[in-house]
Amino acid sequence: MRTLRLVTVGGVIAYRALFNWTRPAIFVGTLLVGPLFQLLFFAYLGRQLQVADDRFYIVGNAVLTATLACVFGGTLAVGNERRYGTLGHVLLSPRSRTLVFLGRALPYAGNGLMIAVVTLTVSAALLGLRLPVSAVPGLLLAMAAGSLACAFFGLTLGALGLRFRDVWVISNVAVALLLLLTGVNVPAESLPDWMVTAGRFLPITHAAEAARQLAAGRGLGAAAPALGWEVLVGIGYAVLAAVLLKVFETESRRTASLETL
Repeated sequence: MRTLRLVTVGGVIAYRALFNWTRPAIFVGTLLVGPLFQLLFFAYLGRQLQVADDRFYIVGNAVLTATLACVFGGTLAVGNERRYGTLGHVLLSPRSRTLVFLGRALPYAGNGLMIAVVTLTVSAALLGLRLPVSAVPGLLLAMAAGSLACAFFGLTLGALGLRFRDVWVISNVAVALLLLLTGVNVPAESLPDWMVTAGRFLPITHAAEAARQLAAGRGLGAAAPALGWEVLVGIGYAVLAAVLLKVFETESRRTASLETL
């Protein structure tokens, strides 16, 4: 119970402390309206170029919209501790820092899931996409798996903040790579082989694939392999984040660079 409380309650408290917005309009404009317009842009561009149908762009980009909150949230869950000068207090805690930081990914994953659901619902209504009612639970599962994997990916990038000064550059590059390599806007068969291979090791790729299977009415059985791969990708980044946090914490203590900005 103590471990569960550390992961859940600690994650929520850190979310409230490190993720700030002064007015609801800022939250809505940045994390809800912005991703929706991105989806509409690619959907109408796809119509013009006749690369794929609306379902391809709506479902793929709806899953992708979770990346903004998850990548930047996961990154700043570590980076803002250093920026605000509170990192030393966290690292002096007798509790497991691995659990402390891994727990911080959960609220951002929930935030990303909410954004994905809102974006999919609104865009489907605007563009006239009908989704099978039976696919809704599976779509929620796919978006949840993608959001969680993306949050752990962001936490992995945040671990680099213990070593590098500017985590914003890392986060922005990562978001651009997810947009390019995950196949949400360009079918995998149209991408070079090396880009397809790289995308297989990134979050969102398999979640978007599973969501498209479900949206097409093929059922959870057809989407299960892609969902399984997305879960494995998320676990992989969670382990990598834990390892990097431990290594960089040890190295930062040795070089006395914890509070260096």
